Amino acid sequence: MKLSDIIVTDAVIADLDDVSRDESIERLLSAMADAGAISARSVKEATAAVLAREKQATTGIGKGVALPHAKIKSAKRVVATIGRSSSGIDFNALDSKPVYIVILLLSNPDDPDEHLQAMETIFKHVQRDMFRNFLRQSTTAKAITELIKEADELA
Repeated sequence: MKLSDIIVTDAVIADLDDVSRDESIERLLSAMADAGAISARSVKEATAAVLAREKQATTGIGKGVALPHAKIKSAKRVVATIGRSSSGIDFNALDSKPVYIVILLLSNPDDPDEHLQAMETIFKHVQRDMFRNFLRQSTTAKAITELIKEADELA
């Protein structure tokens, strides 16, 4: 599975600044609905599911990255998007540092293998310092989209 298989590039937000954790999640989900990746009426369900997952344990994995995710029935396939913040977002990350890159993932609960594959693909890329650094430096959705394509070619 490639990043470009799951990232909805029309939902990428390169200026996710001055927002809380919950607001960042809501904005990314709304962008996914605007891009047609999820239905507009499922945004509320998705927001509740992602925030419930955050209450279980933080998805701020450290090194400036958070991977909020949830499984919802209305997700037809695994989809994700990326939000970038230059100011940082408090995700109560494991390393207690702000998050600059939010990769939000939704999948259908009936296909747990696809969810795990998507998580594995995302983890593989965000573990690389160069990928994280370039994501943080990408100031437009187009630059982030190009980086995703390049990362797939190098994988």
